[in-house]
Amino acid sequence: MSVKPVKTEEILNLLRKLNKPLTFKELTQHLGFDKKGARLLKKTLRRLVRSGELIRTRKGRYGQPEEMKLLKGYFEAHHDGYGFVIPELPGEPDLFIPPRATLGAMEGDRVIVRIENPRKREGRILRILEHAQTRVVGTLEVTRTGIFLKPKRKDIPFDILIDPKARRKAKNGDLVLAEIISYPTDKRPPTARVIKVLKKPETPVEDIELIIDEYSLSRRFPKKVTDEAKSLPKEITPEMSEGRKDLRSLPTVTIDGERAKDFDDAISIKLREFGYTLYVHIADVGYFVPWESMIDREARKRATSVYFPDRVIPMLPKTLSEELCSLKPKVPRLAFTVQMDFNREGERIKARFYPSIIQSDERMTYTKVKKILIDEDKKLRKRYDYLLGEFELMAELCTILREKRLSRGSLDFDFPEPEILLDLRGNLEDIIVAERNFAHMIIEEFMIAANEAVAEYLFEKGVPSLYRIHEPPDQAKLEAISKVVRAVLGKKGRKVKVRSKGLRPSDLPEIIEAVKGQPEEDVINYILLRSMKQAKYSPENIGHFGLASPCYTHFTSPIRRYPDLVVHRILREVLKGRGMSARRMKELEEVLPNIAFHSSKMERKADDVERSVIAAMRAWFMKDRLGEEFEGRVVSITPFGMKIRLNDFYVEGFLHVSYMTDDYYIYDEANIQLVGKRRKKVWSIGDSITVRVDRVDLEEREIVFGLPEA
Repeated sequence: MSVKPVKTEEILNLLRKLNKPLTFKELTQHLGFDKKGARLLKKTLRRLVRSGELIRTRKGRYGQPEEMKLLKGYFEAHHDGYGFVIPELPGEPDLFIPPRATLGAMEGDRVIVRIENPRKREGRILRILEHAQTRVVGTLEVTRTGIFLKPKRKDIPFDILIDPKARRKAKNGDLVLAEIISYPTDKRPPTARVIKVLKKPETPVEDIELIIDEYSLSRRFPKKVTDEAKSLPKEITPEMSEGRKDLRSLPTVTIDGERAKDFDDAISIKLREFGYTLYVHIADVGYFVPWESMIDREARKRATSVYFPDRVIPMLPKTLSEELCSLKPKVPRLAFTVQMDFNREGERIKARFYPSIIQSDERMTYTKVKKILIDEDKKLRKRYDYLLGEFELMAELCTILREKRLSRGSLDFDFPEPEILLDLRGNLEDIIVAERNFAHMIIEEFMIAANEAVAEYLFEKGVPSLYRIHEPPDQAKLEAISKVVRAVLGKKGRKVKVRSKGLRPSDLPEIIEAVKGQPEEDVINYILLRSMKQAKYSPENIGHFGLASPCYTHFTSPIRRYPDLVVHRILREVLKGRGMSARRMKELEEVLPNIAFHSSKMERKADDVERSVIAAMRAWFMKDRLGEEFEGRVVSITPFGMKIRLNDFYVEGFLHVSYMTDDYYIYDEANIQLVGKRRKKVWSIGDSITVRVDRVDLEEREIVFGLPEA
């Protein structure tokens, strides 16, 4: 027997073929290794066990997790000690993990979990493959029994023990940044050392800085990355346009928000005899950022840009994100163009993909386009008269595509989103509802169309790729919320059929449409959204439920999302040659699952950061309004009280039953209501209410309401 390289796929194929766990000796014999080969095999097995691709049982046998009723996923922690494991495997429902079964896992940890109660979807964490948290921000508490760190993040549900020799002169009550030395287990708490004492925030901007530390976001790029970015060309040269389709004469615009700095998509449109030709031009980031470059490795690690009211922590250095790859007006830029022909009914009859060179004519904003198309602003229509025909064609095609998408069952949640306004000094000016107008819809529809076209092309080619998937909601969750929907709609007299045995996924578009424009619209949408699973990335295409799309990907934002950059590269490879080699396909099959998993996890982290920022800014905004009264609406009810959203500002707070001093309130679970014991006053979801600001906790980022005195 001779020494030969140990291939992961060979080991996995053997285990699949024999369909049973094997000892090291059995693996060595079946694979035909001598002593030297056995040593290489042992190293490979250790690596596969560490990555979670294989499990080593207590009896020393190696097997695949899925064959042992085990799943890989990441842990979402709750501040009460329990949590959920979100499986990597598409189609697998989330697993509930009781406090006694977490193995000390922390938020975002990659874990292996055993299903212990299939009916209840309850499990136990057996192994932590990868720790997500390395640093923690919290308040130091010096007690007789020891020194502890009380984490600021609510998804870290336990105190952390601080080594007395590693407190760095931090005093009781200090806000500190600590580095974890040892992770928690079932038997011992985590330990950490203080890195530095932090200043308690005295302004909203300082609180944003604290949130950046809480989530261990990297403010700066490593030197090797910045050096590589500096070596890139400063502008597009004539040589770069070789082999590209020159579209610089095509009328082209970008449409983004007022404060956007990175423009990664531009659009053009032409009227044809058969209908329309739509061009979606996407910044060709992949041309400047090859696989495994220093910039690529850092982008993969970050996976997404994270946006704040006063800044962005970008996925790519600003040399790329705001300069070389940003589709600025009046300058040539390299792009990847998706050219699509649509007939008058909005059916895509042809799609082409090619590298291009473009030149945007105008940097448009959503507000300007809306004023041109909807408000018919004379001044703006005159200013952009040479593009009016294109804007009107865009509006036509958008309307057709949107109606077609909604008719196939796509969900159209129109959620109000908060927009935080800071002045030049970083002071908080206002929290308003961000407007979503018709111009937003134009970009949404065109990007959806491009993403679907790319996804379908790669899927039909049979090459490995990344897909944006969204699984249908669990029937159990739909049944649980159906009574809430019935209670709200029934009370309001809405004639919407909600099945007595629970909702079905096919019912959702009808309900969303029925409440559109009604006072309870955002409440019902919020309730329905809670029944949904989160969309994520996967190398397996199982469709996108929310968009009612059988095949969907993310291709249109490679400046700010890593999966888009990956899809660009794969599409380029397919277009360059006559196909993809078996070897290259195998390489992609090995790397794509980890990219999909990590990108999904980092996307959720970015969402958590955004929620923390909104909560903090709301608290800062209300801190000087103690005792003031505001009109609001009940958006959710629990046995402990009601969440209230104010009408004047997009601010939410909690009205605890103990602050409802006009009566004793009892929770009516059947109707999701709070009922006064003496006066029989009933509070339901969607009700209007007047509340008083009783307490604002900047540290906990909470607003507590009370009822005004009668």
